[in-house]
Order: sequence, then C-alpha cells, then structure tokens
Amino acid sequence: LDAVVWAQQMAAYGAGEILLTSMDRDGTKSGFDVALTRAIAGAVSIPVIASGGVGNLDHLVEGARDGHASAVLAASIFHFGEHSINAAKTHMDAAGVPVRIVPQTDKAGAGQ
Repeated sequence: LDAVVWAQQMAAYGAGEILLTSMDRDGTKSGFDVALTRAIAGAVSIPVIASGGVGNLDHLVEGARDGHASAVLAASIFHFGEHSINAAKTHMDAAGVPVRIVPQTDKAGAGQ
C-alpha cells in the first residue's frame, strides 16, 4: 500500500483531513516520520495532522515546519507529565509555528 496514493484517494473521496500516524514511529519518542508527512502534505490539498513519535518539543516544531503538517498531535509527553500543553505551545510559537495561545483562567485545567 502506497501511503501517498492512499491519501490522494481519500482526499478525492471527500476526506476533510488526514490524521497520519506512522506506526513505525508511534510510541518511540524519536520524532514524526517527517519525510512521509511532507510527502503526503505535498500531495493533497486537505490538512494533514502528524501523529506518532513525539518525544520532545522540538519534534512538534519539526512536524509542522519540516513535515509541512497543518497540525501536530502528541500524547505520551503530556500524559506522563514530561511537558505541558502550554510549554508545547510556547515552544512552537517561539519557533515561528502558528499556535493559538489561550489565556490562563481560574478554571481548573483551562489553558493547560
């Protein structure tokens, strides 16, 4: 199965976006499969969300900047308390990646 061809077919069928998880990278904390992400993002006109492999905040930047992903997804770095969502957004913003910064509020969990 050619992932780029598959993504093009899904876009042609009307998919609104593609959540791209590299099973080879998922859980490894070695970063996104940037080459695959870039190839698919360049082959379709719909948003591509990079997923699988984030181990540090630079990986988020690489997925957006180098992989041309419209969005990036991470889980374990947040679930296990290695980084906060605010730290991730601040890091991406500092690297020039557009992010939505939500102001802190008194509500439990808001903006985290």
